[in-house]
This record gives sequence, C-alpha cells and structure tokens, in this order.
Amino acid sequence: MELDWITPQQAAEKWGIKDRRVQAMCTNGDIDGVVKLGRVWLIPKDAQKPKDGRINNRRVVAKDKTGDEESQAKA
Repeated sequence: MELDWITPQQAAEKWGIKDRRVQAMCTNGDIDGVVKLGRVWLIPKDAQKPKDGRINNRRVVAKDKTGDEESQAKA
C-alpha cells in the first residue's frame, strides 16, 4: 500500500528548500490540501511547490566620499 502523504522533511528534499520553510508554508496555508495530524503536517504527495511569497526589500546605505549617506537599492 502506497501512502498518499509526505512529511515536511520529504517535501523540503523534493522541492530543494529547508524543512522549516515548508513548515511555515503549511502554517500559512500556502500548500493546497495540507493537513495537521497532532503535531505533524501531512502534505499531499502530488502537491506542487508554492511560489515563494516573501519579499526582499533590503536597502544598502553607503557613504560617498564626502561622508553623506545615500540610499541605494541592492541589486
């Protein structure tokens, strides 16, 4: 009998991301069909990796040669 569920650790390995990130996606409801059984998340075996919705708005503050600060977007 083949199981229809995988653990966050198995999903992380399958999707190439950290298991903690998969757990966060489960908590946020980002993965369709996910179920929590006690303390364990169960993810459907055929679930697709959701798009990473985190936003990176880091800014680098650099000083020019006169000592004035200017904000530059980090590439």
